Amino acid sequence: MSDWPILSFLIWLPILGGIAVLMLGDRAGAREGALVFAVLTFLSSLVLLGYDSAEGEMAYKQSIPWVNAFGIKINYMVGVDGISIPLILLNTFTTVIVVLAGWEVIQYKVAQYMAAFLIMEGIVNGVFAAMDSMLFYIFFEAMLIPMFLIIGVWGGPNRIYATIKFFLYTFLGSVFLLISLIYLYSKSNSFTLTDLYALELPVEAQMLVFFSFLLAFGVKIPMWPVHTWLPDAHVEAPTGGSVILAAITLKVGGYAFLRIALPIVNDAALQMDWLVIGLSLFAVIYIGFVALVQDDMKKLVAYSSIAHMGFVTLGLFLVFRLQATYLGGDGSTGAVMALQGSMVQMVSHGFISAAMFLCIGVLYDRMHTREIKAYGGVASRMPWFAAFFVLFAMANAGLPGTSGFVGEFLVILATAKANIWIAGLAGLTLIIGAAYTLWLVRRVLYGKVTSSEVDQLQDLNRREFMILSTLAIAVLWLGLWPHPLTNMMEASVAKLLEVIAPLSEIGAKGAVK
Repeated sequence: MSDWPILSFLIWLPILGGIAVLMLGDRAGAREGALVFAVLTFLSSLVLLGYDSAEGEMAYKQSIPWVNAFGIKINYMVGVDGISIPLILLNTFTTVIVVLAGWEVIQYKVAQYMAAFLIMEGIVNGVFAAMDSMLFYIFFEAMLIPMFLIIGVWGGPNRIYATIKFFLYTFLGSVFLLISLIYLYSKSNSFTLTDLYALELPVEAQMLVFFSFLLAFGVKIPMWPVHTWLPDAHVEAPTGGSVILAAITLKVGGYAFLRIALPIVNDAALQMDWLVIGLSLFAVIYIGFVALVQDDMKKLVAYSSIAHMGFVTLGLFLVFRLQATYLGGDGSTGAVMALQGSMVQMVSHGFISAAMFLCIGVLYDRMHTREIKAYGGVASRMPWFAAFFVLFAMANAGLPGTSGFVGEFLVILATAKANIWIAGLAGLTLIIGAAYTLWLVRRVLYGKVTSSEVDQLQDLNRREFMILSTLAIAVLWLGLWPHPLTNMMEASVAKLLEVIAPLSEIGAKGAVK
């Protein structure tokens, strides 16, 4: 690989760009400067597409001693593989979309708004690239600051309540995460992830660490019952904040389970997989019914995000049952499928949720309300908008040919290999998702125009059309040709699976068959 420290570039370029935009203040050029840094970061991230996916190894690695005092060693150690590269690309792509989406809408403290998203981009890239657990923790915690400001400064009338709730939920879980990482360091004398993977802990200690991870990462996804901060945060956040929150921030929780929790405390995860599978199924089904009764468009999409992320945790924690099921044969096939399905679901949901919140933002910018009952007949006044909205809504419901179908299909198929009854319950989300999605589409787009405000609506402008067209291409591309994504991650997933759920150890411990 090249000696160019591309990962450090992707982490620190947007952060420095955010500082530069802050220095510009609200003078002319803040928007343009933010766009330049966002586009440059995205174009630079395309270098990662040169990754040799056949090997599945960590690449573009960089390690620099950072802290070496009082016997404590922390390294600035970064690297990526086929699991983290798609998420970094999703992050850099989405940041460009967010900067463009706020171009004309944000008129208050523009420089600070744009800077917050650029700094957030760099921090999230750090989360996905960190190979040192303490470095991961620092980036994981730092994400709170820009998102707190985005919701708290540019949010709705109840933004203070939403930001405090968001902060307290996330920070509470992070405290236990820090304690667990310190404990693991005391046993291994290292914060490096590969060293922690090799650490052998008694099951009792693993259980405590596992539940701390479950709380920290479960809040971030978010899992039921620690999900209640998300709808409030979405309702109060500006459109760009909702896009980043749904498309990127939630993915950090799923990625952390895969990269941190499952490989380090796999024995505890093996014994407690039934709990997470149960919570995931509850989220998929119950939260879908909650979405059905919402009268706020943002809340409906927020609850649908919780249901969709339930598929992610379902796929992640199925690996032990799938490995056990196929002992004596090609045991990794179903488990790799489950993990790949979870990863594809995260990327797909990033595109779809971003598009849904942007569509809601288009309507809100024109009518300043998100109440579903305030609309009706929008398709007759905004035909181009209606076409995009229907496409993204169908993708949200898992329509074949869109990206929303691929991840859910892989997870359900893998689930069927482990337990057909669990697969049947998981499959209910396709019905429930279609119900709340079609209900939203019918109420907003169709019917008679009963409001003078709706009657005066103007269709998409060029900027909005370009943004939604780009996301439509992404949704259809991943839905019709997912091979490049699944091929990139397959070897890396299989390699990580050998750490998470080795076939020989699963058989020895008698996993549930």
